[in-house]
Formats: sequence, structure tokens, C-alpha cells
Amino acid sequence: MADVKLAIIYYSSTGTVHAMAKRLAEAGEKAGAEVRLRQVAELAPKEAIASNAAWSQHFDATKDEPRATADDVVWADAVLFGTPTRYGNVTSQLKQFIDTLGPQWGQGLLANKAYAGFTSTMTEHGGQESTLLALYNTIYHFGGIVVAPGYTDALKFADGNPYGVSHVTGGNNDAPLTDVQFNALDHLARRIVTIGGKLR
Repeated sequence: MADVKLAIIYYSSTGTVHAMAKRLAEAGEKAGAEVRLRQVAELAPKEAIASNAAWSQHFDATKDEPRATADDVVWADAVLFGTPTRYGNVTSQLKQFIDTLGPQWGQGLLANKAYAGFTSTMTEHGGQESTLLALYNTIYHFGGIVVAPGYTDALKFADGNPYGVSHVTGGNNDAPLTDVQFNALDHLARRIVTIGGKLR
């Protein structure tokens, strides 16, 4: 799917969603897409970040990476949004970015693109599905096309999330991604590049 433009826009506090986003970028490029990997701005106060060693380390490690802009969404044929869950919902950081897209939404520039999402939680039933479903409420307002993976490949029976891709980091918030998640992320990237190319 040469010439398909894929934007991967995410927020990550301690690095899990960041790692997922990087894998999606690699898979998107392998599928033939031109990829923009962008994180949204951090909104939390310095005191909150400093109170968590993993959060502080990840913030420092990624502070110079490119930040998402409205142009990244307008430019793209397909968009993957990534966020940890917060009380079963999208993080305020990603939501704040999405809320700035009103001018582009008003001009119809967010419509007719392929969209999907990815997330992580500390616990198995900690909001993976509700977070992605809440994210997709916004996509409906965009006039976007939700390209959830469903069970379009047998590997989805291993990761078990038809709404997107998710990972459980465990009680210590440090369980690494495994081949189960990597395979699901690769599939999501290939699928959204394919559908994005058909919509273009």
C-alpha cells in the first residue's frame, strides 16, 4: 500500500504505550506506509511526574521526540491513537489534543479516514475495552471510519481484544510486551494501512 500515510498519535506515561506505538510504526512501514510517530504533550505537573520513577524516566527519555499537531491528523489517510487507560477512559493528555482539533473537524478534514486505537492497563479487566470504545465515540463525531481488528485473524483469539490492541502491565506495571501483543500490533498496522489505502 505505497503512499498510504499513517499517523500514530499517542500518550505514554511510563513507556508501555510508547513501545506499542514504536512497534506499530515499524509494522506500518513494513506494510508500505509513510509513518509519522508523534506523542502528545504532557499535561501533568512536574511534582506528579517526579513522584513516579518510571514516569520520570520515560518523560526524560522522550522529551525531545516530535509532538503531535493537528496537521499530523489532517495529513494522514489512517490514524492510530494510543493511550493508557484512566478510570476506564482516555487519558487527559490525549483527550486534550483531540479537543484542539475543532477547527479541522469543522472543515471536515478529519472525516473519511481510517482510525483505530491501542491501550494498556495494569489489571486484566482494568478498562481496555471501555477506553477504546470511549475513544471511538470521538471518531464517530469526526465522520471517521473505525477499523477495529475484530477477529479478522486467528491471532486475535490469543490477544482477545476485537476493539484494538491492549496489554496488561501487571501489579508492578512492568510486564513486558510479548509475541502475543507484537503479533496483534503488526496485524492492526497492516489492516489499517490496507483499509486506509482503499479509502484514499
